[in-house]
Amino acid sequence: MNNVINYMEIWVKEYMDIILEKEEGCKCDKCKRDVFTLSMNNLKPYYVATPLGEIIAKIESTKQQVETDIIVQVTKAINKVQNSPNHDR
Repeated sequence: MNNVINYMEIWVKEYMDIILEKEEGCKCDKCKRDVFTLSMNNLKPYYVATPLGEIIAKIESTKQQVETDIIVQVTKAINKVQNSPNHDR
């Protein structure tokens, strides 16, 4: 099953980078991984298997609800990780 991807991962990474630029706090790889994992666990997967699927997924990402859900979950995850990092401050 080659070329099957969860497009939600791509969207979360994109929004996470944008939001983290504006936030204070730790941005180490460990914290970023934790933010990414928490976000992904609270979002519905969006699998695609073809280039056409990727195009459709890109169009879907412009829908306001998908974008809002991602921003909310990434922001919640950032706050949780910053309040309780998985390492010494």
